[in-house]
Amino acid sequence: MNIYRNIYREIKKYNNIVIARHIGADPDALGSQFGLKDIILKLFPEKKVFCVGNPASRFRFFGNCDKIEEIDTSKSLLIVLDTPDIKRIDSADINNFEYIIKIDHHPFIEKYGNIELIDDEACSTSQLILEFAFANKIALGRSEGEKLYLGIVGDTDRFLHDYTSTKTFELVTKLLKETDIDFTSLYKNLYRRPFAEVKFEGYIYQNLTLTDNGVAYIKITDKTMKEFGVDSAAAGNMINNLKFVDEIVIWAFLSEDIKSNLIRVNIRSIGPYINQIATNYGGGGHKYASGVKLKTWEEADNLIISLDELAKDFKS
Repeated sequence: MNIYRNIYREIKKYNNIVIARHIGADPDALGSQFGLKDIILKLFPEKKVFCVGNPASRFRFFGNCDKIEEIDTSKSLLIVLDTPDIKRIDSADINNFEYIIKIDHHPFIEKYGNIELIDDEACSTSQLILEFAFANKIALGRSEGEKLYLGIVGDTDRFLHDYTSTKTFELVTKLLKETDIDFTSLYKNLYRRPFAEVKFEGYIYQNLTLTDNGVAYIKITDKTMKEFGVDSAAAGNMINNLKFVDEIVIWAFLSEDIKSNLIRVNIRSIGPYINQIATNYGGGGHKYASGVKLKTWEEADNLIISLDELAKDFKS
C-alpha cells in the first residue's frame, strides 16, 4: 500500500483531525491546510476537522482558523503541512496527539511524524495534497480546487520558479478540468494590495544596497514601516519582484518586528543555494528561497557578509 493510501487510511480512522502549518503562513501553507480540510469534510462530513494557527489577515479569504480546546487531542490525528521542523509548527504541540502525519515539500530537517510524505522536488505542499487526492481517486470540488490552485500559484510565483515541473502542470491541468474553476478571477485576492504598500515598494527600490558581488539588501526599521503604514510582513510580500534584475544574484529584505523583538529576513537567489546559510543562522527553506529570524542587527550584518561571500564564490 503506497503512502497516499496509508494517509487516507489514517484520516478515515480518526473522528477528530487537526491540521496545522508553519508560523508566518503563506498562500501554500493556507491553501493546502484549508483545501485538505474541505477534502476531508466532503469525504467524511461527520468528522470534526480543525485548522489551527495564528491568523494571517492578508490571506483571510482562505478561511478562519479554529480553537481546539473542546476536543481530546490525545485521541486525535494531527496533520502538519508545509513545515519541516517542530519549532516552526504553529499552534499545535505534537506531544499532545495520538498520531501525526507530516506532508511537506521542504528539504528534510527532522522526523516528527508517524507517516512522513516529503518531496522536495514538488513545487508546493498544495501540489502534494493534489497528488494525494488524485492518487485516492477523490473528486475535487470548486472550494478545495480554488484553495489548492492558489497555494500552487503562491509558491511558484505564477509558475515562474524553476521547481515548477511538468508534473505541476499536469496536476494543475487535471485540477482545472475537474473543477472548472475561474482561475483568473482568483488572482485578485492573492495580489490586491493597498496603495500604502505600493509607495513602500518604491521606498525599497530607492534604498536598496547592492554589493560588488551582487547581493542586494535593505534594512527596514519599525519607524520606517510606521511612516508608510505597513507591517513587517509587507516587505516579504514583495521579495520575489527582484528576480529579473541583471546585477542581482542574491537579495534580502530585513524587517524589524518590534512586537516579536525580532528581525525577519527574507532571502532569495537566482543561482547560489542559500538554504544552508539560512540554516546556519537558525532559519531554513528552499535552495533559492529561505527565511531567518534574527535577534540583533549585528547578526543581520554577519548574515549579509555570509551571503556576500556565497555570491562571490558563485560568480568566481
